[in-house]
Amino acid sequence: MMEVRAKKALGQHFLTDQGIAAGIVDALGESEVRDTLEIGPGMGVLTRYLTERKDIDLKMVEVDGESVDYLMSHFNGMQGKLMQADYLKLNMEKVFPGKYRVIGNFPYNISSQIFFKILEDKDRVPEVVCMIQKEVAERIAEKPGSKTYGILSVLLQAWYDIEYLFTVGSGAFCPPPKVQSAVIRLKRNGRTELGCDEALFKQVVKAAFNQRRKTLRNALRQIALQNGKEETLSDGVFDLRAEKLSVEDFIALTDKLTR
Repeated sequence: MMEVRAKKALGQHFLTDQGIAAGIVDALGESEVRDTLEIGPGMGVLTRYLTERKDIDLKMVEVDGESVDYLMSHFNGMQGKLMQADYLKLNMEKVFPGKYRVIGNFPYNISSQIFFKILEDKDRVPEVVCMIQKEVAERIAEKPGSKTYGILSVLLQAWYDIEYLFTVGSGAFCPPPKVQSAVIRLKRNGRTELGCDEALFKQVVKAAFNQRRKTLRNALRQIALQNGKEETLSDGVFDLRAEKLSVEDFIALTDKLTR
């Protein structure tokens, strides 16, 4: 019997399979970074296993008041560790002063926004383990040349090594989602800087994929004009479409539009 009502507006589907929950928590490796944030603990299926680990100092953020009440009444030591807040609006520097890891069953309707926020704090987040919609997980982990390779693929792979760990069927949840789910792990790579203008890199990637059926020459013409680099459009790379370019290719392309 569920004790918290799943709310469609919050994208809630509560994981009920204990084996899957334990597997997700086990995927978060041992690390010198103890501080860990769980996003959207719901009824605490991951929380139970996270609080058993001696190598983790856990804090949780949950937007749903009903879930917060449930967690406060069913788990010891939640005071000061459980925040009722919207993660997307949270000032993470006030939550953790240094580095921290992220884990959670991310609400599917805001998973992309969560990743964009993690990217903003990438130098303080060395590892992320999360369950998301299978389609999004595949897109994030995808290599160049695929139709599913896109904006999140490039922006996340620029800074993280990404592993697709395992698929989770809809029967592991209550209520069952209409889609399959997957667990992925992101580990910060050794890159400290892109070697090009980071803001323009994001702009180039987004513009290229927002018109992915067009060649890069057409998709990026406006950016080239704004930067006074229209002559660079004669380069052969601009004959390609966005999905053909690796992270390094996009870095080089951004550099062409600024030099």
